[in-house]
Amino acid sequence: MKLENLEKKIGYQFSRRELLRMAVCHSSYVNEHRMERLDCNERLEFLGDAVLELVSSEFLYQKYPRKPEGELSKLRASLVCEPSLAMSAREMGLEKYLLLGNGEEATGGRQRDSIISDALEAAIGAIYLDGGITNAKEFILAHVLNDIEHKQLFFDSKTILQERVQGRMEGQICYRLVGEKGPDHDKSFFVKLFIGDEEYGSGQGHTKKAAEQRAAYEALCKINDQEGKA
Repeated sequence: MKLENLEKKIGYQFSRRELLRMAVCHSSYVNEHRMERLDCNERLEFLGDAVLELVSSEFLYQKYPRKPEGELSKLRASLVCEPSLAMSAREMGLEKYLLLGNGEEATGGRQRDSIISDALEAAIGAIYLDGGITNAKEFILAHVLNDIEHKQLFFDSKTILQERVQGRMEGQICYRLVGEKGPDHDKSFFVKLFIGDEEYGSGQGHTKKAAEQRAAYEALCKINDQEGKA
Protein backbone atom coordinates (compact mmCIF):
# COMPACT_ATOMS: atom_id res chain seq x y z
CA MET A 1 0.00 0.00 0.00
CA LYS A 2 1.13 3.54 -0.69
CA LEU A 3 2.64 5.41 2.22
CA GLU A 4 0.91 8.59 1.05
CA ASN A 5 -2.37 7.01 2.12
CA LEU A 6 -0.92 6.24 5.53
CA GLU A 7 0.23 9.85 5.87
CA LYS A 8 -3.38 10.95 5.36
CA LYS A 9 -4.60 8.55 8.02
CA ILE A 10 -2.08 9.69 10.63
CA GLY A 11 -2.49 13.36 9.71
CA TYR A 12 1.15 14.14 9.09
CA GLN A 13 3.09 14.56 5.82
CA PHE A 14 6.74 13.58 5.96
CA SER A 15 9.57 15.56 4.47
CA ARG A 16 11.63 12.36 4.64
CA ARG A 17 9.19 9.59 3.78
CA GLU A 18 11.95 7.00 4.21
CA LEU A 19 11.48 7.47 7.95
CA LEU A 20 7.87 6.37 7.68
CA ARG A 21 8.87 3.37 5.59
CA MET A 22 11.40 2.40 8.23
CA ALA A 23 8.72 2.75 10.92
CA VAL A 24 6.58 0.04 9.29
CA CYS A 25 9.52 -2.23 8.42
CA HIS A 26 9.66 -5.24 10.74
CA SER A 27 12.90 -7.08 11.46
CA SER A 28 11.53 -10.21 9.73
CA TYR A 29 11.25 -8.27 6.45
CA VAL A 30 14.79 -6.95 6.83
CA ASN A 31 16.16 -10.43 7.52
CA GLU A 32 14.29 -12.04 4.67
CA HIS A 33 15.39 -9.41 2.16
CA ARG A 34 18.99 -9.42 3.44
CA MET A 35 18.89 -5.73 4.25
CA GLU A 36 21.00 -4.00 6.88
CA ARG A 37 19.77 -4.97 10.35
CA LEU A 38 19.42 -1.30 11.34
CA ASP A 39 16.94 -0.74 8.50
CA CYS A 40 14.11 -2.20 10.60
CA ASN A 41 11.94 -0.14 12.95
CA GLU A 42 13.53 -1.15 16.26
CA ARG A 43 15.64 1.98 16.74
CA LEU A 44 12.69 4.23 15.86
CA GLU A 45 10.56 2.28 18.33
CA PHE A 46 13.16 2.92 21.04
CA LEU A 47 13.00 6.66 20.35
CA GLY A 48 9.22 6.77 19.99
CA ASP A 49 8.73 5.00 23.30
CA ALA A 50 10.66 7.77 25.07
CA VAL A 51 8.74 10.52 23.27
CA LEU A 52 5.44 8.82 24.10
CA GLU A 53 6.35 8.55 27.79
CA LEU A 54 7.28 12.24 27.98
CA VAL A 55 4.17 13.49 26.15
CA SER A 56 1.76 11.22 28.02
CA SER A 57 3.33 12.11 31.37
CA GLU A 58 3.03 15.84 30.71
CA PHE A 59 -0.54 15.43 29.43
CA LEU A 60 -1.71 13.53 32.51
CA TYR A 61 0.18 15.86 34.87
CA GLN A 62 -1.67 18.84 33.42
CA LYS A 63 -5.07 17.14 33.06
CA TYR A 64 -5.22 15.71 36.58
CA PRO A 65 -3.60 18.25 38.94
CA ARG A 66 -5.00 16.53 42.06
CA LYS A 67 -3.92 12.97 41.29
CA PRO A 68 -0.83 11.66 43.14
CA GLU A 69 2.12 10.09 41.35
CA GLY A 70 0.95 6.52 41.89
CA GLU A 71 -2.43 7.10 40.25
CA LEU A 72 -0.84 8.98 37.35
CA SER A 73 1.58 6.11 36.77
CA LYS A 74 -1.24 3.58 36.78
CA LEU A 75 -3.30 5.66 34.35
CA ARG A 76 -0.35 6.18 32.03
CA ALA A 77 0.36 2.46 32.04
CA SER A 78 -3.20 1.67 30.96
CA LEU A 79 -3.07 4.22 28.13
CA VAL A 80 0.30 3.25 26.65
CA CYS A 81 0.22 -0.50 27.28
CA GLU A 82 0.68 -2.84 24.34
CA PRO A 83 -3.04 -3.65 23.74
CA SER A 84 -4.02 0.03 23.98
CA LEU A 85 -1.37 1.11 21.49
CA ALA A 86 -2.37 -1.73 19.17
CA MET A 87 -5.98 -0.57 19.36
CA SER A 88 -4.94 2.99 18.49
CA ALA A 89 -2.84 1.71 15.59
CA ARG A 90 -5.72 -0.37 14.20
CA GLU A 91 -8.02 2.65 14.30
CA MET A 92 -5.81 4.23 11.63
CA GLY A 93 -5.22 0.94 9.79
CA LEU A 94 -1.49 0.94 10.49
CA GLU A 95 -1.28 -2.87 10.44
CA LYS A 96 -2.19 -2.87 6.71
CA TYR A 97 1.04 -1.03 5.89
CA LEU A 98 3.47 -3.25 7.82
CA LEU A 99 6.36 -4.76 5.89
CA LEU A 100 6.69 -8.31 7.21
CA GLY A 101 8.67 -11.36 6.20
CA ASN A 102 6.69 -14.21 4.67
CA GLY A 103 7.17 -16.36 7.75
CA GLU A 104 5.90 -13.65 10.11
CA GLU A 105 3.00 -12.96 7.77
CA ALA A 106 2.05 -16.64 7.65
CA THR A 107 1.99 -16.95 11.44
CA GLY A 108 -0.38 -14.04 12.00
CA GLY A 109 2.15 -11.31 12.69
CA ARG A 110 0.04 -8.62 11.03
CA GLN A 111 -2.56 -9.03 13.79
CA ARG A 112 -0.12 -9.42 16.69
CA ASP A 113 -0.44 -6.66 19.28
CA SER A 114 3.28 -6.58 19.99
CA ILE A 115 4.21 -5.95 16.35
CA ILE A 116 1.45 -3.39 15.76
CA SER A 117 2.18 -1.44 18.95
CA ASP A 118 5.90 -1.41 18.19
CA ALA A 119 5.15 0.05 14.76
CA LEU A 120 3.05 2.80 16.32
CA GLU A 121 5.91 3.75 18.65
CA ALA A 122 8.26 3.68 15.66
CA ALA A 123 5.90 6.01 13.79
CA ILE A 124 6.05 8.41 16.75
CA GLY A 125 9.83 8.29 16.61
CA ALA A 126 9.75 8.92 12.86
CA ILE A 127 7.45 11.94 13.23
CA TYR A 128 9.68 13.31 16.00
CA LEU A 129 12.80 13.06 13.81
CA ASP A 130 11.05 14.50 10.78
CA GLY A 131 8.99 17.27 12.36
CA GLY A 132 10.07 17.73 15.96
CA ILE A 133 8.32 17.37 19.31
CA THR A 134 5.34 19.58 18.41
CA ASN A 135 4.24 17.37 15.54
CA ALA A 136 4.90 14.21 17.53
CA LYS A 137 2.83 15.59 20.40
CA GLU A 138 -0.07 16.47 18.07
CA PHE A 139 -0.04 12.93 16.71
CA ILE A 140 0.00 11.35 20.18
CA LEU A 141 -2.83 13.56 21.44
CA ALA A 142 -4.94 12.78 18.38
CA HIS A 143 -4.36 9.04 18.18
CA VAL A 144 -3.16 7.71 21.55
CA LEU A 145 -4.41 10.02 24.29
CA ASN A 146 -7.87 10.41 22.79
CA ASP A 147 -10.97 9.02 24.54
CA ILE A 148 -8.91 8.20 27.62
CA GLU A 149 -11.88 7.54 29.91
CA HIS A 150 -13.10 4.76 27.62
CA LYS A 151 -9.60 3.31 27.18
CA GLN A 152 -8.96 3.30 30.92
CA LEU A 153 -12.29 1.57 31.55
CA PHE A 154 -11.53 -1.05 28.91
CA PHE A 155 -7.95 -1.87 29.87
CA ASP A 156 -8.55 -1.68 33.63
CA SER A 157 -11.91 -3.44 33.38
CA LYS A 158 -10.98 -6.52 35.42
CA THR A 159 -9.68 -4.41 38.30
CA ILE A 160 -12.57 -1.93 38.15
CA LEU A 161 -15.12 -4.76 38.01
CA GLN A 162 -13.55 -6.46 41.03
CA GLU A 163 -13.78 -3.23 43.03
CA ARG A 164 -17.40 -2.66 41.96
CA VAL A 165 -18.49 -6.18 42.84
CA GLN A 166 -16.75 -6.17 46.22
CA GLY A 167 -18.37 -2.88 47.15
CA ARG A 168 -21.91 -3.27 45.88
CA MET A 169 -22.80 -6.77 44.75
CA GLU A 170 -23.02 -10.26 46.14
CA GLY A 171 -21.33 -13.23 44.55
CA GLN A 172 -17.87 -14.06 43.24
CA ILE A 173 -16.58 -13.21 39.79
CA CYS A 174 -15.83 -16.31 37.72
CA TYR A 175 -14.22 -16.41 34.27
CA ARG A 176 -15.00 -19.62 32.38
CA LEU A 177 -13.15 -20.67 29.26
CA VAL A 178 -15.91 -21.99 26.99
CA GLY A 179 -14.00 -22.54 23.77
CA GLU A 180 -10.96 -21.94 21.60
CA LYS A 181 -10.28 -22.22 17.89
CA GLY A 182 -7.55 -21.72 15.34
CA PRO A 183 -3.93 -22.91 15.01
CA ASP A 184 -1.50 -22.41 17.87
CA HIS A 185 0.08 -19.32 16.28
CA ASP A 186 -3.29 -17.61 15.77
CA LYS A 187 -5.62 -19.04 18.40
CA SER A 188 -8.77 -17.34 19.68
CA PHE A 189 -10.16 -17.92 23.16
CA PHE A 190 -13.78 -17.51 24.24
CA VAL A 191 -14.64 -16.66 27.85
CA LYS A 192 -17.89 -16.12 29.74
CA LEU A 193 -18.03 -14.11 32.96
CA PHE A 194 -20.36 -14.96 35.82
CA ILE A 195 -21.10 -13.05 39.00
CA GLY A 196 -22.52 -15.68 41.28
CA ASP A 197 -24.73 -17.81 39.04
CA GLU A 198 -25.63 -15.04 36.58
CA GLU A 199 -23.81 -14.51 33.30
CA TYR A 200 -22.75 -10.88 32.93
CA GLY A 201 -20.49 -10.84 29.91
CA SER A 202 -18.52 -12.72 27.29
CA GLY A 203 -15.31 -12.01 25.44
CA GLN A 204 -13.03 -13.21 22.69
CA GLY A 205 -9.28 -12.63 22.36
CA HIS A 206 -6.01 -14.07 21.14
CA THR A 207 -5.05 -14.72 24.77
CA LYS A 208 -7.17 -15.84 27.71
CA LYS A 209 -6.33 -12.58 29.49
CA ALA A 210 -7.56 -10.50 26.55
CA ALA A 211 -10.78 -12.50 26.37
CA GLU A 212 -11.34 -12.02 30.11
CA GLN A 213 -10.70 -8.29 29.79
CA ARG A 214 -13.33 -7.97 27.09
CA ALA A 215 -15.80 -10.00 29.14
CA ALA A 216 -15.16 -7.75 32.15
CA TYR A 217 -15.72 -4.66 30.03
CA GLU A 218 -19.04 -6.05 28.79
CA ALA A 219 -20.05 -6.84 32.38
CA LEU A 220 -19.22 -3.29 33.49
CA CYS A 221 -21.33 -1.87 30.69
CA LYS A 222 -24.22 -4.11 31.78
CA ILE A 223 -23.89 -3.06 35.43
CA ASN A 224 -23.72 0.62 34.47
CA ASP A 225 -26.85 0.19 32.36
CA GLN A 226 -28.68 -1.53 35.20
CA GLU A 227 -27.73 1.15 37.68
CA GLY A 228 -28.73 3.89 35.24
CA LYS A 229 -32.23 2.40 34.98
CA ALA A 230 -32.60 1.88 38.74
